[in-house]
Amino acid sequence: MNKIISIGLLLFLIGNASVFAQAKTEAVLKPNDTLKSVDIDPLTPAKAAFYSAILPGLGQAYNKRYWKIPIVYGAMGTSLYLYVDNKKKYNEYRDAYKSRLAGNPDPDYDYLSDKQLISAQEFYQRNASLSGLFVIGFYVLNIIDANVDAALIQFNVNQNLSFQPEITPDPVTLKSNLGLTLNYRF
Repeated sequence: MNKIISIGLLLFLIGNASVFAQAKTEAVLKPNDTLKSVDIDPLTPAKAAFYSAILPGLGQAYNKRYWKIPIVYGAMGTSLYLYVDNKKKYNEYRDAYKSRLAGNPDPDYDYLSDKQLISAQEFYQRNASLSGLFVIGFYVLNIIDANVDAALIQFNVNQNLSFQPEITPDPVTLKSNLGLTLNYRF
């Protein structure tokens, strides 16, 4: 056991030493004329939100964030599938309970009592309702994402404002110190 701990400690130290052994290079600032100028269009976020409301994922395509489209359809499709599946199971248990009350018990559900059939109906009805809410929630989230992303595309980021994380070793304990620097030049 001691051998495993010492090997793990050795690997940890080697990993940290390799991180701090790299030379720190300063970023070269380029003249301001190389910065990409962005034209501000106040209607862009509204267009993106409208497109996403018409067809989910279309606002993400408008913003040229194509990688988000499968996420939108995956989230909405999974929720919709769970809604349909839970609704189908709810109807099966409801029909089995109704046929039992009518005097024609379903042989597939003979092993369940009346209380268990009612409990199963409530369970699948609740899950179907939650899945339906998730479909609506992901639809709204799709619209919000398109709107916010379109607004942030127009956000001006230049060399006068920077926010950089920095990891430096402590000279005494050699532990990693995480710091953030916020620079603003007028």
